[in-house]
Amino acid sequence: MDSFEQVLPKLVKLQLFSDFDPEKEDDKRILKLVYDSLSVQKFKAGQTIITEGEVGDSFYILYSGQVLITRGTPAGDVIALATLSAEQNIFFGEMAIISNDQRSATVTAKTECSTLTLSGKRFTRICDSEPVLGYRVLSVLARRLANTVRETNKDKAILYEALCNEIEIGV
Repeated sequence: MDSFEQVLPKLVKLQLFSDFDPEKEDDKRILKLVYDSLSVQKFKAGQTIITEGEVGDSFYILYSGQVLITRGTPAGDVIALATLSAEQNIFFGEMAIISNDQRSATVTAKTECSTLTLSGKRFTRICDSEPVLGYRVLSVLARRLANTVRETNKDKAILYEALCNEIEIGV
């Protein structure tokens, strides 16, 4: 793995760690603890990193390469949600650091790629010694989830309105 000084700029660009200032000694020390708990995983093009529906306990930072995010529909079809690259400062599986829940999408390596991986257990251990990490990361996750709920509610309202309009036209 690259040195802490090489990885640090990537960490602070991630939304999850955006509340940390690498110029502050305490913040840098906490991020060093995160770095020390990361492991590198390499994936070949076409290899599945996360499978929708499986229970997972690891969070991934896309360090190099591109991934494809897909999700199954109720009818059993698979739809592509996004293609993401490491340059976009992407992370996924972040809910695993707070809950061993089912994965909500499948992530597949579109190109050869590498991730920096952190298990939920390791994250919890760091938070036990550095509660500010847990507070800040959970705050970011809460804001992110609140935004997702708002967007989902907006989408539901649009679909409901479209359905009502379709019913009125059909009557």
